[in-house]
Amino acid sequence: MAAITASLFIFLTTELMPIGLLTPLSASLGVSVGSVGLMVTAQGLAAGLGVPFIVAWTRRVNRRRLLTTLLAVLAVGNLITSIAPNYPLILGTRLIMGFASGVSMAMIPSLPSANAVSVREVFELPVRNVPLRLVLVMVVFFVLGHFGAYTLVRPCLEDSTSATVGFITVVLIVFGTGGAIGNFIGGQTVNKSLRGSFIVGGLIMIAAMILWGLAFGVVQLSQINMTLSAAPETFEAAMSLNTMAYNTCIALGALIGGLFADHVGVTSVVWFGIVLVALAVILRASTGRRTTPAI
Repeated sequence: MAAITASLFIFLTTELMPIGLLTPLSASLGVSVGSVGLMVTAQGLAAGLGVPFIVAWTRRVNRRRLLTTLLAVLAVGNLITSIAPNYPLILGTRLIMGFASGVSMAMIPSLPSANAVSVREVFELPVRNVPLRLVLVMVVFFVLGHFGAYTLVRPCLEDSTSATVGFITVVLIVFGTGGAIGNFIGGQTVNKSLRGSFIVGGLIMIAAMILWGLAFGVVQLSQINMTLSAAPETFEAAMSLNTMAYNTCIALGALIGGLFADHVGVTSVVWFGIVLVALAVILRASTGRRTTPAI
């Protein structure tokens, strides 16, 4: 469990680190803030599009060995990124690293998974499983909204409040701490009311930046449990689709947020996030308690 926790920390830190460094990276690389956001887009896109194929193709591979290989790819990629002399090389490296980070969910079992399925069966799941399809649509709205706004949080704070580097660092630490607390709270509430946890967490994300991290942790755990409830017999395949939707929407959220920042203004990404998360909450509230997978 300690190894899995540490690995998840490495995967997520690698994927999201540019968010906290968006402004200085923009200045040092000589590109716009929106363009720097493509670092998140490139890795998220590769992770999202590649994971269903990699999970299926490696279904007979020991997950510990797979995780070790993926961590090695990330280590080399991070080294190249740290010494890369130009933006195109960084972007290309992040694209390759995305294929490794997107399979982080595949390390759950230590041996080849008993419920792993082929690529064709993976993509057939949402066609015949209505609850899973609804969960994936909610994930799309939620992740697009969250990461569309969160990717641009530093320039947004700098533009609207003239926040200092120290203050922004504290905000990001508070967000991360809130996410950890939110995961703990979500662990207690999702078993009592999975639907209610998602809706309340989404509403809090809309209502207050201070509680954003905490609410994100609750919603994050809720959507994973909704995926499990929708497809318990094919959880790994369902999670590969979840990961594909999640990471692809991180990519698209960062891309769209960057376009808003460059052409409308950085504060506009906040409203983009509010609208998309609101759509996810409305969809979840309107679908009732359908959690039984389709036959």
